[in-house]
Amino acid sequence: MFIEGQIYSRRDDIHVHFGGQRQGGISTPTDHPFVFIFTGKSGEQHGYSDGWKDEGVFLYTGEGQVGDMLFIRGNAAIRNHDQNGKELLLFEALGKSKPVRFIGRFACQSWDIFRGQDSKGNLRNCIQFHLVRLGADSEPLRNVDDIKPQLGTPLDELRKKAFEASKPRQAKQWSDARLGYRQRSQAVRDYVLARANGLCELTGKPAPFKTRSGAPYLEVHHTRRLSDDGPDDPRFVAAIDPTIHRQIHFGESGDEINERLIETLRKKERINSD
Repeated sequence: MFIEGQIYSRRDDIHVHFGGQRQGGISTPTDHPFVFIFTGKSGEQHGYSDGWKDEGVFLYTGEGQVGDMLFIRGNAAIRNHDQNGKELLLFEALGKSKPVRFIGRFACQSWDIFRGQDSKGNLRNCIQFHLVRLGADSEPLRNVDDIKPQLGTPLDELRKKAFEASKPRQAKQWSDARLGYRQRSQAVRDYVLARANGLCELTGKPAPFKTRSGAPYLEVHHTRRLSDDGPDDPRFVAAIDPTIHRQIHFGESGDEINERLIETLRKKERINSD
């Protein structure tokens, strides 16, 4: 939909099509699964700036001009984007009345609190999000190659770990963000594959084949996203037959199949939570 490095009109290419707030650094369209965030130099007047810490982690300062930044509105939308089924799309603002450049898709792994000035020059608490870039270098949740080490772990234990891991946490430093992201993804993947128990969670049929390690081969699918990377909420992640997976993404009845899968997971997780 958006190509990394390409230039777009914030008004014509984003808000005209998706809605959301047209001013400020965080835009939260109601009817689309995205949170648009915009970075630029405006924060420098308050003594902070956004930017890369390494190839995979981007530090993004929350919104709020006066007083302590709170987890409301846009800040809450960033922190809770996985639980709300929203993808984080980061753009660089190139200047007032100028276009924006698409940086990429991200996941909020953690955040910290630092002291900075507000627009009146008073010191206050500021929120700084640790965003992990999604892609090949982020080692996202992938298809299983070997789940044997988890076979002896009770499903309830895996479920508890997955739900705890799916939520971003406050962290003292950004340097643990990429490792934490991988651990979150691993916990969700382990639970979903164990929950499936070798059967496609839509059709109930056995996995089409086994891997070289002897594990049943199923593919992990996010029912609320366009892509299948990132931790997400375990209630909206399924282990399914690879053919079904491709039907959802590329078939003419993909949306219908995905809705059936969402309902199947809703029933399954309601049973698990009883």
